[in-house]
Amino acid sequence: MLFSGVIFDFNGTLFWDTKLHNKAWDIFLTRHNLHLSDEDKFQKLHGKNNRDIFQSIFNGMLSDGEIRDYILEKELLYQELCLQTNMPLAPGAPEFLDFLKNNNIPFTIATASGKENVDFYFEHLPLTRWFEYDKIVYNNGKIKGKPDPQIYQIALSIIGKKPGEVIIFEDAVAGLQAAKNAQAGKIIVVDSNDDDYRDWSDYQIIKNFDEVDRMQFAL
Repeated sequence: MLFSGVIFDFNGTLFWDTKLHNKAWDIFLTRHNLHLSDEDKFQKLHGKNNRDIFQSIFNGMLSDGEIRDYILEKELLYQELCLQTNMPLAPGAPEFLDFLKNNNIPFTIATASGKENVDFYFEHLPLTRWFEYDKIVYNNGKIKGKPDPQIYQIALSIIGKKPGEVIIFEDAVAGLQAAKNAQAGKIIVVDSNDDDYRDWSDYQIIKNFDEVDRMQFAL
């Protein structure tokens, strides 16, 4: 089967920042006398939007104002950690993005990140080489969090494709389930953090975008 569109998750997929998010969460959780293991983070945090995460770890006892304050606190920690690195995109990602662009294959990003991080990425990463900001789907406070398929359904409408025509790239369990719920034509797992994908072993798992078969696209 040939595919004619692509949707990317961002964190842990195009930008391998899982360890930085985990470190930021560790700092935040320690400040607030909380603890989560790396396995807890993989299952409960990765791929989900911040509002759902904070309501979960604080047992649903937060006001909207408290959630906003906690989001900014944690994401500023994360951004400071990012700036201590050279912030490379995923292995093989620039070449794959060039391939899609050069062959007029529509693609976009659907991320659980909020505007504060999307703005940060566009400032510090060369995303304008491939992406238009106003076509990025991100957590705007109105979109249902993954594993709900809504974020991918919106991305499909932006690139003008039906689910079966598209490959979705994801790393988080919640995101993979969202892609499955969106009935994507193909799902490719991006293993950026040596996580446990035993429940997704029937799907292609990659560690480099060079592994993506270019012949599966309708050129």
